[in-house]
Amino acid sequence: MKARTSKPGRPARLSREQIIEAALGCDMRTVTMRDIAERLGVSHSALYRWVKNRDELLDLVGEVLVERILPTAEPTADTWRQWLSDLAWRMHDQFLAVPGYAAHVAMPHHHNAQAFGRLHDRVVSAFRFAGASDDLAEQSWYIFGLGIVQWLGARQVGHDLGPAAPRFDLFLDVLLRGLPAREPGS
Repeated sequence: MKARTSKPGRPARLSREQIIEAALGCDMRTVTMRDIAERLGVSHSALYRWVKNRDELLDLVGEVLVERILPTAEPTADTWRQWLSDLAWRMHDQFLAVPGYAAHVAMPHHHNAQAFGRLHDRVVSAFRFAGASDDLAEQSWYIFGLGIVQWLGARQVGHDLGPAAPRFDLFLDVLLRGLPAREPGS
């Protein structure tokens, strides 16, 4: 990603990284460029030198969070289930730490193609290592991703699931036991 620079001779008061850090403290469901400007003590028009609009801001936040959640090691035939578990727990911790992010991701929205693509490719790879065909690895990606994101989104917005609401560790265990997807009857 190409960083924009200030005019020669004038030190930058703002950076893309500062904007992203400020955004990470805001509710992603409702954040505005004015909110970010207030947090940084600058005019909202100053932000537009660094970030085009709210959608680009959310894309940048998505890039940062995908970078934080992806395990450094690649999944293997021996580690795919633990790799997915580690990823899910990282999603749990990181997505719930950013106000409104899990709820935002749980709703239909534009995804950052690069960050989303990296996440997708690594998860599909894990399911391929588990023995899934290309088609079933893709189906498993959707089941895994939707399951985790919807659980986190429901948790973040405070849906009352009653006193027996599923714990994340139990939810994840049941989800991973059923994956990778298999054709019915096989």
